[in-house]
Amino acid sequence: MYNKTNSSEITQSMKMVSAAKYSRAERELKQARPVGVGAQQFYAKAEIQPPEDAPQKLIIAMTSDRGLCGAVHTSVVRQIRNELQKSAENTKVICVGDKSRAILQRLFGYEFSSGKIVYNRFKSVVSYSTQQMPVFSLNTIATAPKLSVYDSLDNDVIQSYLEFSLASLIFYALKEGACSEQSSRMTAMDNASKNAGEMIDKLTLTFNRTRQAVITRELIEIISGASAL
Repeated sequence: MYNKTNSSEITQSMKMVSAAKYSRAERELKQARPVGVGAQQFYAKAEIQPPEDAPQKLIIAMTSDRGLCGAVHTSVVRQIRNELQKSAENTKVICVGDKSRAILQRLFGYEFSSGKIVYNRFKSVVSYSTQQMPVFSLNTIATAPKLSVYDSLDNDVIQSYLEFSLASLIFYALKEGACSEQSSRMTAMDNASKNAGEMIDKLTLTFNRTRQAVITRELIEIISGASAL
C-alpha cells in the first residue's frame, strides 16, 4: 500500500510540474506560430511541388528526449513508420529527439529533393494532431513554375532563405511539439494519479474487509469456546 501511495504522490507532483511547463510552452507557442505560418507561405504562393524526376525524399521527425507523455512521440513515429513500410526507397530520415531516434533506430543522410517535417500541432490542453509540413531543396525551388512572382531571386538568395525558413519551421515545430508534450504529460500524470488513487481505495477496502473477517472469525471462536464451557 505504501508503494501505491508513493506512486500517486509522484505522479501528482509530475502533473503539477508539467502544468507549470505547459503554461510557459503555450505562451512561447503563440509567439512561434506566426514564424512557422510565414515560412510556409513561400512554398504555397510559389506553388512548389516535388519533382517527379528526383525521387529523393527527406522526413524530419520532431520529438524530444523525455517520455511519460502519452502517445505524443509514438504518433509521430507511427506515421513515419507506416510511410516507410509502404516505400522506404530513396527516403532518408532525420530524428530530432532521442525518442524518435530510439524507435526508428538510425539517422539517415541529408541529400534530398523534397521532404516533410512530421510534428504534433497543439490544439487544446487535451488535444493535439500529428501533421506534416513540406520542405524542398534549392534545385526544386529554383525550377518552380511560379517562382517569378518573387523579384530578384538568384540561387544565393534562395539558399539563404531556405536556411532561414528551415530553421524557422523546425523552431515552430519544436514549439508546437513542446506544448503538445507538456499538455499530454500533464494529462497522463493526472490519469496515473487517479488510477493510483483508485487502486489505493480498492486495496484499502480489501484490507479492511479481510481484517474485519479475521476479527469476526476470532470473536466467533471465542464465543463458541465460552459456550462450550
